[in-house]
Amino acid sequence: MKKLMTTALAFLAVSLMTSCGNSEDADEFKPSLDRQAECSIKVAGDYDNFEALEAEFDRFNEFYPNVHLSYFKPDDYNNKLATVLSGKDKPNIFFSYTWLKDNEKYASVISHMEDLSDPALKFNLDCIRPGLLSRDAQNRVFMVPVFSRSYGVLVNNNLFKKENLSVPNTWDELLNVCKSFADKGYQNPMMGYSRGDSSCFMNSVAYPIFVAELAKNPDALAKANNLDPTAGEYMRGALQAVDNLVKNKCFNLEECNKIEDNYAKVILRFFGGDVPMMVCQGDTVSGTKKRESQSEAFIKSPFDYSFYPIPVTSQGGYFIDSPSVEFSVNKDCDNLDMTNEFMRFLLTSKELNQMASAKRMITPTKMMSFDPVYAPFGKVPSERTFSTEVLGIKDPLTVQIRKAAYKVGKGELTIDEAISMYGQL
Repeated sequence: MKKLMTTALAFLAVSLMTSCGNSEDADEFKPSLDRQAECSIKVAGDYDNFEALEAEFDRFNEFYPNVHLSYFKPDDYNNKLATVLSGKDKPNIFFSYTWLKDNEKYASVISHMEDLSDPALKFNLDCIRPGLLSRDAQNRVFMVPVFSRSYGVLVNNNLFKKENLSVPNTWDELLNVCKSFADKGYQNPMMGYSRGDSSCFMNSVAYPIFVAELAKNPDALAKANNLDPTAGEYMRGALQAVDNLVKNKCFNLEECNKIEDNYAKVILRFFGGDVPMMVCQGDTVSGTKKRESQSEAFIKSPFDYSFYPIPVTSQGGYFIDSPSVEFSVNKDCDNLDMTNEFMRFLLTSKELNQMASAKRMITPTKMMSFDPVYAPFGKVPSERTFSTEVLGIKDPLTVQIRKAAYKVGKGELTIDEAISMYGQL
C-alpha cells in the first residue's frame, strides 16, 4: 500500500507539472485554416525591438508561409494606443497591461479587445498559471501574459564564492552579508538605480512586503486600492525594511545615483564585477544575456550570476508573480481569423517557454521552466508566493508604495510622514 501511495503521489506531481501543454496533444499546433492563405498581421508594442517574437513569426511561417507578420513600436505608445487601434494602420495584436482596466482614459482601448476566453477560439489558456490571468466580472479574459515578472536582486555568485560567503536566505543573513562585504572593502554590497521615483530599487524591497501584508487582510487591501489614508499604516513594515538597509549601509546612495537608467546602465554596472548584489526586477534581468557581450569588464572577467528574491523575512523572500507583457487581440482588425490562428499557435507551453527563454523573462506557463538565472524563484514555497492578479492589486496602490519607499530611502520623508501621506504621494 505504501508503495502504491508513493507511486500515485509521484504520478500526481508529474501530472501537475506537465498539465499545461506538456502533453503531446496540447503542445502540438495543428493548422485549421488554408495553409496557402495570404495576409498580413501586425503586432504593436512598446519594446524598441522584439527578436523573441520575430522568432515566433518564423516558426508560424512554417505552417503558413504566405502570412506576413511584423512588429512595430508606435510613438508615445501608452498615450496614442486608442488612436492607433482605430487608425488606418491598426494592429492585429497589441501589448496590454492590467492597469489599463483601472483607468477610464483607456476605456476605448478595452472596447477593442477580443474576449480570449471565448470557447470558439480554442485558445489553450489552461497552459498559463491561473494567477496571471485577469478576468472581469463576467469571467472574460481580454489580455494574456506572454511574460511574467517579479522583484529581486541579481547576485554575483563568483564574489560570494571568492569571499567565502553564502547567498543570504533570511533578513538577518542579508544584513550580515552586507556588513561582511563592507568589511572586506566593497563600497557597494547592494546597488540599484535610484535617480528618480520611477526607480524599482527601493520598491523591489518594499513592494513584496507590502503585498504580503495586504494579502493577510482583504479589508486592508480594499482600503489600499481605494487610496484610503488609513491604509498607509500597512506600509510600515515595508518602509522600515528600506530604512534599515540604508541605516545599515547596505548600499551607497551616492554611488547608486550615478547609474543613469533602470535597464541597460544597471546591467552594465553590475557586469563591472565589483557589485555583489544589484536590486532590480525581472524586466531588467531580461536584458542581461544580450549585454554580456557589450560589457568589456564582463568579457574580460565573466562570472556566474542568478536572480534571487530579496530575503525580507526570517523565512526568506517573496515571489510576487505578476504579468509583465500581455497580448490582446484587436477584434476590429483585418484578418481576424488568421490573427486568432497565430494566437492559438503562440498560446502553448512550448512556444511561450521558448519565447521567454529567448527574451530571458519568466515564463507565464504552469511548467515554471525558469531560465537557470531565475532558478531561485522556483524554490519559493506557495505560502510566500502571491499573485497580484488574484489579489486584485491595482496600479494606484503600486504607485503609492513605490513613491513612499523611494522618498523614505532617499531621506526625503520619514516613515511616519510617508504613512500619513498615503493616497497623496
